[in-house]
Amino acid sequence: MAYLSMGEAHRRITDYLSRFCDAVSSQDAATLSALLAISSNFASLQAPADALNVFQDSNQLVNQVERYAQFAEILSPLLRCLQSYRLGRYSDAYVAFEKAANAFLQEFRNWETAWAMEAVYILALEIRLLAEKADRELSSSGKNTEKLQGAGSFLMKIFGALAGKGPKRVGALYVACQLFKVYFKLGTVHLCRSVIRSIETARLFDLDEFPVKDKVTYMYYTGRLEVYNENFTVADQKLTYALMHCSPNKEANKRMILKYLIPVKLSIGILPKQWLLEKYNLMEYNEVVKALKTGDLRLLRQALREHEDRFLRSGVYLVLEKLELQVYQRLMKKIYVLQKQKDPSKAHQLKIETAVKALNWLGMDMDMDEAECIMAILIFKNLTKGYISHKNKVVVLSKQDPFPKLNGKPVSS
Repeated sequence: MAYLSMGEAHRRITDYLSRFCDAVSSQDAATLSALLAISSNFASLQAPADALNVFQDSNQLVNQVERYAQFAEILSPLLRCLQSYRLGRYSDAYVAFEKAANAFLQEFRNWETAWAMEAVYILALEIRLLAEKADRELSSSGKNTEKLQGAGSFLMKIFGALAGKGPKRVGALYVACQLFKVYFKLGTVHLCRSVIRSIETARLFDLDEFPVKDKVTYMYYTGRLEVYNENFTVADQKLTYALMHCSPNKEANKRMILKYLIPVKLSIGILPKQWLLEKYNLMEYNEVVKALKTGDLRLLRQALREHEDRFLRSGVYLVLEKLELQVYQRLMKKIYVLQKQKDPSKAHQLKIETAVKALNWLGMDMDMDEAECIMAILIFKNLTKGYISHKNKVVVLSKQDPFPKLNGKPVSS
């Protein structure tokens, strides 16, 4: 950092304070947002941040000028936040920013119009980003990480300020999405339910009135939540909406959506094309798709072992593990097709012994009783039509559509 004189430091700080007050008086939301973007736009705030390390009495400067003093509860902690962030003291920066944000929210509640909505968006974003940085700092020094949880509580305050009637509620969906990011990061996804109820069940909002980018984010997170709840039909609808309405040039966002949409599609019998996996670098699903096409259970289990950490982190491991029944169905169908080619008159009689031989050939150690149990489950789940003749150790298949397709529906429970 180049040497700063006391006079230059004073000038930089007063310039920041003046720009803040001017932005409020002229209702210039863009400028106000830039002045609040401590973490997400720090480069533009480098000059006053450097000045604060030279001019130590910024509080007195705020209080001695009337137009600054009226916003002292916002500006004083905001300057402390800026200084702490410049020094890499992120926990202190978070505490100061939350205090400033609380004061700003009080002012915002008193403003009749929603002119400062862009600034509220920045508050919601910054409180989360600063909390994440603060918790990493606390964790590295062996202290309890608590700031992100605090950020969640503050975001609920913002959500409450926007959730009523009037023009301000247009910002509620953006804040809800920031809350979802916090809850998913903390592993407290059950807390999303109260927010979703406020938006959907209570019908306080009409989703059509919100910006498309906010709806895409909302559908992405609520779709992920439905994946966790194994409600694949709704998850498919929400994640497909997110993918179809995602900005064409946001390839990274599309990849994030597809990480969850692909397993959902697989669970309802829809396989992705090879080019899609290659384009979005999702080749961890390649062997899973091959296993479903070929009926190779060993290949599916190998894929799950190889990418176990990645699938567990995404929360889709259990979804993929349950594809085993579809793989079994595919294998039995292949046996049926081969039998039909050799002897059409007996194609509908599938010997359990034949299934055992096929599984053993694939390296799956299985006896007659286990194979019969699997066939019983396939019939129960409507993946196979027929019945088991226990006496003859044969599965008598329906002569009409013995292996029904899922056709976009999940395996029956």
